[in-house]
Amino acid sequence: MSAEDNLLKLVEAEEPDENDYRLQEQVGFILRKAHQRHVSIFAAHIADLTPPQFAALAKLRDVGETSQNQLGTLIAMDAATVKGVIDRLRARGLVDLSKHEVDKRRLLVNLTAEGRDAVERLIPLAREITQETLAPLSAKEIVTFMKLLAKLA
Repeated sequence: MSAEDNLLKLVEAEEPDENDYRLQEQVGFILRKAHQRHVSIFAAHIADLTPPQFAALAKLRDVGETSQNQLGTLIAMDAATVKGVIDRLRARGLVDLSKHEVDKRRLLVNLTAEGRDAVERLIPLAREITQETLAPLSAKEIVTFMKLLAKLA
């Protein structure tokens, strides 16, 4: 019996055995394996950016110039992590930083022309990555899966 079969059996059981713990049936373990698979697919299609770097570029494409802290919030990253992401993108010439006109402590992030070109070129690849990640699921399962994941997020 596969791990998936065991998980289905566990989920379908009316009264699971509280003393029975199998790591491969735990939500965090399964989510981590799914995430690792997705990151591997991402790296095979987009080798020169990390998923967080791509997320920053894609969100900047959507919202335009925004504060570094707001960008972190929009892409679900803490301040220290988003700073590192922005620093690496800036070093590659993909984003610019500027000070807010009123609050000089506030850093604003924006795509450079090169950054905009890069993200526009990468969006079709990102769509392929999503399709490949979700390929084992039927169309109906994808809809259900995405709704359920959104509830957990």
